[in-house]
Amino acid sequence: MKMNAYLYFKGDCEAAFKFYAKCLNGTIEMMRTHADTPMRDSMSPEWRNKIVHARMTVGDQLLMGSDAPPEHYEQAGGFSVSLTMDDPSHADRIFNSLAENATVGMPLQKTFWALKFGTLVDQFGIPWIINCAEPY
Repeated sequence: MKMNAYLYFKGDCEAAFKFYAKCLNGTIEMMRTHADTPMRDSMSPEWRNKIVHARMTVGDQLLMGSDAPPEHYEQAGGFSVSLTMDDPSHADRIFNSLAENATVGMPLQKTFWALKFGTLVDQFGIPWIINCAEPY
């Protein structure tokens, strides 16, 4: 079994996944719009180009998402996408990339449990934790 994050966006899933691919060195494997589905004729013209499903790999990990129709969208809360790495320079690069137009909750810094730890809510409203643990 694998556990993967599935993120919902308020109409900017395509931009978010392109941004994440750049920040995380990910590969977008699939990005399908409503226009690509049998339900295209039941969608409003302005919603047809929104993402019904996106899938990106980052190494052997999977991140998925879609645009939620306005009447079903809820701002993300009660969770964070957590990234754990061993290399502090890697943590710096990823945190600084995701921090573009973000709200930083805790700047990336040394803590008693980590070489680097920081939190932010990115420009798309998704909360992230970056953790570079102390070596044991």
